[in-house]
Amino acid sequence: MVARLVIAAPSSGAGKTTVATGLMAAFADRGLAVSPHKVGPDYIDPGYHALATGRPGRNLDAYLCGPELIAPLFAHGARGCELAVVEGVMGLYDGAAGQGELASTAHVAKLLRAPVVLVVDASSQSRSVAALVHGFASWDPEVRIGGVILNKVATDRHERLLREALAESGVPVLGVLRRAPAVATPSRHLGLVPVAERQAEAVDAVRTQAEQVREGCDLDALLALARSAPALSHAPWEPAVVERLPAGGGPTAERRPTAGPVIAVAGGPAFTFSYAEHVELLHAAGAEVVTFDPLRDEHLPDGTRGLVVGGGFPEVYAPELSANESLRKAVAELARAGAPVAAECAGLLYLARSLDGKPMCGVLDADARMTGRLTLGYREAVAVGDSPLAAAGTRMRGHEFHRTVLEPGAGPTPAWGMVRPERRVEGFVHQGVHASYLHTHWASRPEVAARFVEACRVNGVPAP
Repeated sequence: MVARLVIAAPSSGAGKTTVATGLMAAFADRGLAVSPHKVGPDYIDPGYHALATGRPGRNLDAYLCGPELIAPLFAHGARGCELAVVEGVMGLYDGAAGQGELASTAHVAKLLRAPVVLVVDASSQSRSVAALVHGFASWDPEVRIGGVILNKVATDRHERLLREALAESGVPVLGVLRRAPAVATPSRHLGLVPVAERQAEAVDAVRTQAEQVREGCDLDALLALARSAPALSHAPWEPAVVERLPAGGGPTAERRPTAGPVIAVAGGPAFTFSYAEHVELLHAAGAEVVTFDPLRDEHLPDGTRGLVVGGGFPEVYAPELSANESLRKAVAELARAGAPVAAECAGLLYLARSLDGKPMCGVLDADARMTGRLTLGYREAVAVGDSPLAAAGTRMRGHEFHRTVLEPGAGPTPAWGMVRPERRVEGFVHQGVHASYLHTHWASRPEVAARFVEACRVNGVPAP
């Protein structure tokens, strides 16, 4: 059984990331094998979690993957660990808009049968904190709030007033953290700056967070609370059981090639958004996955027969990406030859003709530019036509998160037909290219990874 805690808050901005990351690092420093998790579609926080624990940060999103996969995905990520720390999203009870508790931190906590620690920003209150904590603790009797950590506490007197108020609430105070701007992590237009862009500073920030948590929190009490979680009966999710699609038709789970196709996956500071399960699924379907950095590598990996370009911040690095002309040409040649290419959000922008006036790969007849408008939210989508990634009619759930717009040329074939929350078409399917703003989690439809690998094996052409 894996001991586990969910770190939640009444609202965004209370300090969940600081507390969760600090706890992960503090317990790892004690010699515990700590499994890091994040509720929701966030790609950035898991990078800090990985830095704190030395293990991949993994997302638990009940909207993208379905409630039935949360416990198996958790068990997969926590395999071999003694403790799991799950950072929540937004406020404890905030989930997918208009769909009740779905994908909220409370929903995930119930699916994991995990106790919740509520992080409260106490900077502008004293006795009222007891009413707030009582309300959150009593709202849903299936959610067990096992303790509270008070954040941004000003003085010893302020702490005493808060503790006195909470003494009658029945919810123990498990930590008190003073105001500490030194541990703040810089943000920009889409949230925190990813670890890959500030490695040295991120290491220092995580170390400081761990020190703050060690000084202000009762780690023994928190560990005891985590160990009070009941056993889960769910078997771990297994990427190896994914069925592959043979060249001629229906699925098979048996045939495995002796040497799989090389699939190049974009990484580096400009392309930091990815789910760990995607690479695991590609491997399980028989691919040899090689990571490359479009900022620095002038050529695709040797023998590349397919390309995956996920999310990130190409708008921040547009001049550098544009300056790497040899790689842009290699990507364009690979796509023109019909090799399978899967691109999400940042990958869509990279494949465009230009981004903010800077030349990109020119695979798509479209130009991209930054705007001041944020597009954000969960989506339900249906594949419009066949592509190396999905057969026509494939239904998937996804997430959009960007401040760019794409101005396409005439008559593109869309990748997805959005069916919720509004009806529209989006993205591109052209030859072997599937490109879209929609971020998806392949664990929910593992056959897309198998289909993509098979397309690379059958239709892929080695990179020039």
